[in-house]
Amino acid sequence: MAFAKSSLIVISSLPILFINTSFAAPNPNAGLNPNHTRVLQHWDNSRRHAAVPRDLFIDPQGQGYMRVKQGELMPYGHTMKPLAGKPKRSRDTTAPVISNLSPDAGELDTSVILAATVTDNVAVSRVDFYLTGPTANPTNYSFSANSSTDSWTAAAQNLTYGEWCWYVTARDTAKRGGNRSTSPEVCFDVDGGSGVTEPPVTEEIVVNGNWSISGQDVSADVQWAAGRIYFEMPADQLKRQWNGYVCSGTVVKNSTTGRSLILTAAHCVYDDTNKAFARNVLFIPNQSDSGTGTDTNCSNDVIGCWSTAFGVVDRGWAQTTFPNNIKWDHAYYVVNDSDAHSGNTASSDILSDAVPALNINFIAPLHSEGDGTYSYGLGYSYADDPHFMYCAEGMTTIGAVNWWLPSCGLSGGASGGPWLQYNGNDVWDIISVNSWGYTTGPGMAGPKLDTALGACLYDAANTTAAPSSLSDGDAGIITDCP
Repeated sequence: MAFAKSSLIVISSLPILFINTSFAAPNPNAGLNPNHTRVLQHWDNSRRHAAVPRDLFIDPQGQGYMRVKQGELMPYGHTMKPLAGKPKRSRDTTAPVISNLSPDAGELDTSVILAATVTDNVAVSRVDFYLTGPTANPTNYSFSANSSTDSWTAAAQNLTYGEWCWYVTARDTAKRGGNRSTSPEVCFDVDGGSGVTEPPVTEEIVVNGNWSISGQDVSADVQWAAGRIYFEMPADQLKRQWNGYVCSGTVVKNSTTGRSLILTAAHCVYDDTNKAFARNVLFIPNQSDSGTGTDTNCSNDVIGCWSTAFGVVDRGWAQTTFPNNIKWDHAYYVVNDSDAHSGNTASSDILSDAVPALNINFIAPLHSEGDGTYSYGLGYSYADDPHFMYCAEGMTTIGAVNWWLPSCGLSGGASGGPWLQYNGNDVWDIISVNSWGYTTGPGMAGPKLDTALGACLYDAANTTAAPSSLSDGDAGIITDCP
């Protein structure tokens, strides 16, 4: 068997619209509503590169933080200094010690957990896994960390047949970039793999894997329905400066003619600290299939991009501040059926017709210990761009209003992505969305949608008319649900 040239995977700890004004050529935006045209023109390359994931965290004292692209935790809704984030630099001169690499040989399946122990005299600041394989287009994976045992792992999925080799690099918190060390390279063989396959309904914990699919099956439906959301939020209540962010969202079934609905997290729709709705909102479904890194060129995405008309959140989210409003951290974007689509041709300009909209289950999902049901959290993580990633394990609860996936290691940008359970009838049901995590370890929380609140907010997104003003910060509806 002949293999393609080896490729290198970096498993890291971190995550213009040109308008031809010539009279000889038609304007590609002719006929689009002014808001849609503005959104397309807004997201040029410089603004796209400046956008950061909008992911929320809670520290041990119950204070809220938002993690920015460099990994630093910024206070959110308060002015206290962060208790976590970039480590202080020390005068340490000893590099981290890397040991216990596993696997270091043998014939393995197409899914492999890479693991290494990394210790340091002071503190480890970053660990990278490098994986070299026989395929021309290998999949990117992120690590997950367990700081209490110095164990670092990466879940590598869908490896193809052949020899794979990997090694680890680490650096500590010393000054001038830290002391660095590199492990020896070790190799293993993958036996029986034959390329990309559908993610299984698993009985194994998946920390951060690639939702790779083949064919038009129910897992493909999930990837087509989910997408990346670009948007801006104000830097303060004066709304003089706006910052760019990215989240994830999912097209869900709706019952009202003239609109489609995107389910996401409320913190990706309404800024509860500065009391404003997002502006310049752009949705890109199935960007994973574009085969290139994230951009906002709608012409190189498989079915283009859609702008949104307005957002819908509950007053419980809008009138309070994170983390006091975690119960209400789910919301919707409404997309008009006309003058909202640009870029590559889709089967329909109507978003919910162009992709297989998913069902939301408003009935209590399975979550008890030992019931054998796994829940899946999905999203577009920046560190794994452009891949659509997922975690999977038995779901528990945390507090009275949230579900909890204790091992989930999705990285920045996954906020608002769907939580799924497989109902056994070739259907994935949405049961929640990615909401928040702790500053001190892995795990993801999601709001409970199996409540009167969940169904009420969905009904409001289906039926509520557009707001009278669509100006910056006002493009949304705040509804009152029980």
